[in-house]
Amino acid sequence: MDIKKLEHQLRAEGCTRTYVWEDGPNTYYPDHTHSELTAHIILSGEMTLTCHGKTETVKAGGRIDVPAGAVHSAKMGPEGCRYLIGEH
Repeated sequence: MDIKKLEHQLRAEGCTRTYVWEDGPNTYYPDHTHSELTAHIILSGEMTLTCHGKTETVKAGGRIDVPAGAVHSAKMGPEGCRYLIGEH
């Protein structure tokens, strides 16, 4: 995947900050919130996100957005997860 192109796309959508983050195998983030909408584009591995009582697993090439203020949790797959984050 072309990270520069993906960053450009996120900035065109209004993201003021973009960065790549990587978590190890089975990393878990319990319920939390962000003050802004947060976009996650999966570069490798997978992430399972639970938000508003709905659970979704996203793999490389997929994207999931979390609305501002939404309580959510995330668990990374057995191989970890590397993802591009865009914050609005």
